[in-house]
Amino acid sequence: MFERFTKEARAVVKGAVAQAEEAGTRYVDADHLLLALIGRETGRGSFALEALGLAGRRDSVRAAVGEARRRAGLTRAETDALAGLGISVTEIVARVEDAHGPGALSRSERSAGRWRSGHRPFTREAKDVLVGALRVATDRRDRHIGDEHLLLALTVRPGVPAEVLADHGVTYESLARVLYGDGEAEAG
Repeated sequence: MFERFTKEARAVVKGAVAQAEEAGTRYVDADHLLLALIGRETGRGSFALEALGLAGRRDSVRAAVGEARRRAGLTRAETDALAGLGISVTEIVARVEDAHGPGALSRSERSAGRWRSGHRPFTREAKDVLVGALRVATDRRDRHIGDEHLLLALTVRPGVPAEVLADHGVTYESLARVLYGDGEAEAG
């Protein structure tokens, strides 16, 4: 599959690995792919994000992803569902962070002496985004998988990246309109 990735899509994947390294996480997750995408200034995906007004709000996206990481990667919908059962995620996060320090519930797996740099595997969620990008490209009859396909795949897979993008006005439909024109948007 990776042989079909464009130069821009490969750069996003490498950027996601760099995001994981910077965060000190053991795995590359879907949110790392999102952060790598919004950090780029070239490619069709970057063009689409700029056209949708996200270029000036990258810090807001990063902050929203960071906040979701503090909640152990739970979406707001999951947090609300737990609240409906009388479980306050905010209270749990506060208690855990009081006992173990800020960011204790984040997916970061820093541990002195235990982690060695090297290959970071992709989580199931990140792999699903890569496969989703292939599906989007195939559905569009595109011969290559570009950064725009990765971005479209992030919007259709439930989770933090799709939620954060939607909160910032970026949905599959809005991206498809910008990238392909009106009337051609089909969810992949």
